[in-house]
Amino acid sequence: MRAAAFWCCAALALPGGALAVTDALLQVGTREQGLLAPGLAQRFGVQVAAGHVVQGDFDAPAAVLDLLDGEGRHLRRLVAEGSSPQGFTWQMQNGQQLQVRAGAQGSAYALHLRHTLAPAAQAGAAAAPAPDSPRLRALAQALAEGGDTEAFWRERAQQGTPLVEPLPEGQSLVTFLWRGTPGTRSVRLFGSPSGNHDPLVRLGASDVWWTSFRMPSSARLSYRLAPNVPQVQGTAQDQRRMILATAQRDPLNPRVFPPRADARLDAFQGSSVLELPQAPPQPWTAPRAGVAEGTMQRHVLTSSLLGNQRPVWLYRPARTTPQALLVLFDAHAYREDVPAPRIVDNLVADGLIPPTAVLLVANPSPEARAAELPPNPRFTRFLDEELMPWVRAQGLALPPEATVIAGSSYGGLAAAHAGLALPGWFGGVLSLSGSFWWAPPGEKPGWMMRAYALAPRRNVRFYLDAGHYEGTRGGQDGILQTNRHLGDVLRAKGYAVTQREHPTGHDYLHWQGALACGLVALLHPERFGQGLAACGK
Repeated sequence: MRAAAFWCCAALALPGGALAVTDALLQVGTREQGLLAPGLAQRFGVQVAAGHVVQGDFDAPAAVLDLLDGEGRHLRRLVAEGSSPQGFTWQMQNGQQLQVRAGAQGSAYALHLRHTLAPAAQAGAAAAPAPDSPRLRALAQALAEGGDTEAFWRERAQQGTPLVEPLPEGQSLVTFLWRGTPGTRSVRLFGSPSGNHDPLVRLGASDVWWTSFRMPSSARLSYRLAPNVPQVQGTAQDQRRMILATAQRDPLNPRVFPPRADARLDAFQGSSVLELPQAPPQPWTAPRAGVAEGTMQRHVLTSSLLGNQRPVWLYRPARTTPQALLVLFDAHAYREDVPAPRIVDNLVADGLIPPTAVLLVANPSPEARAAELPPNPRFTRFLDEELMPWVRAQGLALPPEATVIAGSSYGGLAAAHAGLALPGWFGGVLSLSGSFWWAPPGEKPGWMMRAYALAPRRNVRFYLDAGHYEGTRGGQDGILQTNRHLGDVLRAKGYAVTQREHPTGHDYLHWQGALACGLVALLHPERFGQGLAACGK
C-alpha cells in the first residue's frame, strides 16, 4: 500500500491552482491508500489492457474519483464526493488515468482495483420489430420515400425525450430514443419498465435507435442509456453488470436525478427522469423558504462485534426537541441522492409528523453491505448493543413507538428483520422495495415471511412499498411478489400494515416520495388515513 504519496513526489499544476501527483501506477488487485491535503490530487496510471473492463471500489469521506484521458482531460466522474464507499466500472482505453482529488478539508482515501474482465466477441444486434409509435411509423415511411432524420431530431431536441404518445384508459406509449453514430453497435436501457436491460433497435438503416413500452400515465422512473455495452468473458451476472461501463443520461432529456451540481461535469452523472402527467406529486423533496435547517453531525462508530468502522450522520431538527427518530440505512444515498433530513423538515413544517431526528447509517464497504443487511445475528447485535445505546447516549432516548427503522432494497430487508428481532427499539418498519426474496444459501426464497409466520406477534407497525416493475425474473418471484407475500403474512398475524404499489422500478427517484409517505403513515397514522394526494390509496 502506498501512503500519502503527495508528500514525496513530483506534481503538476491543475486548474484553480491545485496540484496533482503523477508518478503512481495501479495494478489490478492492489489497494492504494493515502491522505491528501486540501485541494490536492493524486493521479494513477492504470496497468490494464485496452478493451478490458475494470471494476473497483473507492472510499473517501471528502474526495472524488475521476477518469482522465492520456492528456489529463476529464472523461468521467466515477465516484462523487460524499457517495463512497462505492464501486465503479469502466472500459479501459489506451492511456487513461485515475485521479483522486480532495475537497477543501483534505481527505484520506482508499482505492482498490478488484479485477478486470477480458473482452469477448460482440453479440449480434436484436431483430427490429415494426414500431408501435405512430410518430416512428411516420418517420419510417418518410425514410422509405427517401427522407432523412434531421427534422425528427430537431423536433425531439425541442420537445425532449422520451417520446410520449397518449393511449386509451390512462395509458401512454413511451419510446426511449438514442441517436446513433457510425460506431454505434448496440444500445441498452438501464431502468427499463421490464426490469431487464432491454435493447434498443435500429429504425432501418437510420441513426434512430428505439424501444417502446405501454405504461400507466402515473408512472415515474429514472433511467440511463448505454451504447456499446462491452461483451466480456465472464458469468451471466458479470455480463449483466457491464451496462454500468457505458450507462449515461439521455442527451435530449434535460431533467436529471439527483439534481446535483456535478451533473454538468459529464453525461455519466445521475440519471434522466421520466415522469408521466399523472405521476403523484413529491411535495416534500425541494428546499422551502422559511423552513429552518437543523444540524447534521458526522460521527465514526467502531464496532467490536463486527470488527469494523462506519460513519453515521445524526441530524437534529432546528429549534425543537425531537419527539421521534428515523434510523435509515445506506447513508450515502439518503444524504446525497435523497435529501432525507429535508424531507423530514418539510413534513414537520406541514404538521404531518412530529419533530424528528434522523440517524443515517453508512456501510463500511459494498461487501459489508451485502454481508450485514440481510439477516445477520452479529449485525442485529450491533444494532442492539452498540448503535442504539450510542444513540441514547446522544440524548435521543425515544420509545419504540416513536422510532422508525427504514431502508430500501437490502435496507428494507434489514429494517423488517430489526422489527422482528428488536421490537424494544423499533416500533415502526418502513421498507422501500425490500429484498424479501432473500434466503440463506440452500434455503427456499422468502426467509423473512417464514420467520414472521413462526414468531409471536410483535408490537410493530409496517409500511411496505414496491414497484410494478420489480416483478418476477428468471422464474423466481421478484420484489413485487415477495412484498405482497410478506404483507399477507403480517396481516394474517394481526400486524398493522400499510402497503403501496406504484408504476415504478427499483428507484431512488420514487423512494424519495415513498419515504415521506411511510413516515406519515407510521408517525401520524390518523392524518395518513385522511388521505394525501402524494401517497395514493
